[in-house]
Amino acid sequence: MNDLHARHRRVLPDWLALYYDQPLEITHGEGRHVWDAQGNRYLDFFGGILTTMTAHALPEVTKAVSEQAGRIIHSSTLYLNRPMVELAERVAHLSAIPDARVFFTTSGTEANDTALLLATAYRRSNTILAMRNSYHGRSFSAVGITGNRGWSPTSLSPLQTLYVHGGVRTRGPYASLDDTAFIAACVEDLKDLLGHTRPPAALIAEPVQGVGGFTSPPDGLYAAFREVLNAYGILWIADEVQTGWGRTGDHFWGWQAHDRNGPPDIVTFAKGIGNGMSIGGVVARSEIMNCLDANSISTFGGTQVTMAAGLANLTHLLEHDLQGNARRVGGLLIERLRAAVARDPGVREVRGRGLMIGVELTRPGTDDADPDRAAAVLEAARAEGLLIGKGGGHSTSALRIAPPLSLTVTEAEEGAAILESALRSTR
Repeated sequence: MNDLHARHRRVLPDWLALYYDQPLEITHGEGRHVWDAQGNRYLDFFGGILTTMTAHALPEVTKAVSEQAGRIIHSSTLYLNRPMVELAERVAHLSAIPDARVFFTTSGTEANDTALLLATAYRRSNTILAMRNSYHGRSFSAVGITGNRGWSPTSLSPLQTLYVHGGVRTRGPYASLDDTAFIAACVEDLKDLLGHTRPPAALIAEPVQGVGGFTSPPDGLYAAFREVLNAYGILWIADEVQTGWGRTGDHFWGWQAHDRNGPPDIVTFAKGIGNGMSIGGVVARSEIMNCLDANSISTFGGTQVTMAAGLANLTHLLEHDLQGNARRVGGLLIERLRAAVARDPGVREVRGRGLMIGVELTRPGTDDADPDRAAAVLEAARAEGLLIGKGGGHSTSALRIAPPLSLTVTEAEEGAAILESALRSTR
């Protein structure tokens, strides 16, 4: 054990997990690559858990942060803040929510916590609908609605949570149905559930479940749910912490794959917008955002330096069509991976869209999760110079692939070749 690892274990919580048998200290990065303290170079296919959205050390972001830090870093929401207003204007416009208001936080967890506060206050109900296999953060309220046992350390909660079918297409009681029948069955399940409870405040859902292994329902499921929700006045919260800003390629927001009945009532975001800076937030219709009847501020949400980073990062993403790049390069990458694992009996599925790709591993000849192989693949990929993530829920194990959206075709091919080798070496 190296000295830094030993110091980490002495002063940080035991539950603060580290990847790899010999944990990695990343010291610097550039583009789609990072370096460790020993000088080893890695192609980064995880981007700080989908946070480094455009590129490491993106010059526009670095320059914006440096210049803003030289003027003022922070003044709180009690004062007018030009960068915060400017980023809010852009996010409100991009959200497609009519008369949208934006509130900035410091993380996706805090954004989801705020969305729950707004929904329960607006609806005067503490009942929340959430998806099985979901993850929404680590605060007390977010843990209370997380449908993934591996990330839910307590059953205590300020909310009553009811879990809905549909977030995982290829597992569960409806997996054998075609897409149309799958959606119909999930809708009927939702209707039945609502017949047994007081009207909930909201349904919160990730369009693509991140920690759950990059699983998703057929396109249109949440639009079909929306028809049922509208009949009860129940709000729809789209958790776009991992799916937002064009990562899925086909859409700027994940909810747009389910847009037949209009945008969500509330959208939460974080991670990629700051490209590593601590930015989260909530977008909601004005009557929902303005429903609170007591003081509420965010001391560190919307600080000038993080807003400057967000503005520079969003401008770069839009001007360079990184959503289009995610669609093109991601499409090539997912097909390359499918071809690579076609004869691997331990790969159950390669799924995803854009640069948000999951490779689900199972023990050969069974449908059982293989977390040991997932860990071994991470080690083998690192040894060859590739960093990836892992996830899954309810006895599943998946490799998670989410590189910066500026990934090139050459880098995609390089990463796929390394992952193919790592999978082959761990059979």
